[in-house]
Amino acid sequence: MNSLVITSYNIHRGVGLDRRLDLDRIADVIEEIKPDVIGLQEVTRDAGTAGADQAAYLARRLGMTVVMGETKQRGTKVYGNAVLTHLPVLGSERYDLSWRTREPRGCLRVDLDVYGAAIHLFNCHFGLRPRERRGQLNLLADFIGISAKLRGPRVLLGDFNEWHPGPITRTLRREFVSPMRRVRRTHPAVFPLFALDRIYWDTELEGEKLLVHRSRLARMASDHLPVVARVRIRQS
Repeated sequence: MNSLVITSYNIHRGVGLDRRLDLDRIADVIEEIKPDVIGLQEVTRDAGTAGADQAAYLARRLGMTVVMGETKQRGTKVYGNAVLTHLPVLGSERYDLSWRTREPRGCLRVDLDVYGAAIHLFNCHFGLRPRERRGQLNLLADFIGISAKLRGPRVLLGDFNEWHPGPITRTLRREFVSPMRRVRRTHPAVFPLFALDRIYWDTELEGEKLLVHRSRLARMASDHLPVVARVRIRQS
């Protein structure tokens, strides 16, 4: 069986707890983890400013491939989710999770070649209100259903913004069955109290480890800590 390191990280637009924008610090945190694939939330790009594409900058710095999933645009500025990976990318699709008049949200699916097998990674960022999140969960279910024709296991990760266990937690536990406990506290980074960031996977993948990366640098680089899973691909 082959192992795969998967990470979810809300980078807070590269702004740390010291209110300083420092993408190199974010890159250093990612290098500490050494993921095969990482889903990022709160990523920005400014077409009007040279070198202000955060996902592309991090990808170059880390030697990874980038797939960007835009969720909203204001003028020259774009905001959304991104996936960085060392693995071959087979395809991708973005899905709108926006609910009514609330802030636009989205889910980015990236199809990856992992040792000759396809894995489908869904990177999402849910809203702040309970009704909004319930609506987004239904939209996500539609997207996952549309993607069901794709062969291979699913990995779902992101910032679900559920401060206490509720309908999001219960629904995803039923959908992604595993004996491994999936909830780890990631926010606020300096003293985490809430498990906002999650990673779920299908039973075709075997969980080896799930942890929060708590280095000194990570506690300052963003208001979220990265959550990290190591999984194995079951051989048929």
